[in-house]
Amino acid sequence: MNGKLLNRKKYPPRCEYCAKGRVSPNGRDILCKKNGIMPADGSCSSYRYDVLKREPKSRAILPSADPKDFEL
Repeated sequence: MNGKLLNRKKYPPRCEYCAKGRVSPNGRDILCKKNGIMPADGSCSSYRYDVLKREPKSRAILPSADPKDFEL
């Protein structure tokens, strides 16, 4: 895959999305297999992006249509 599908500018490296890390019981830190306890916004040289850890943003709520908009 060589990172071709990953837009590095849009998704900067964060331990929160690393394949080697798990969320700690306190919910603020990441338990890394390589470096131990890391902050969620940190990163290291062994970072590997895991697509399934990122939660998508919620959709924007659109205003409802007014019937006057459809009248001629």
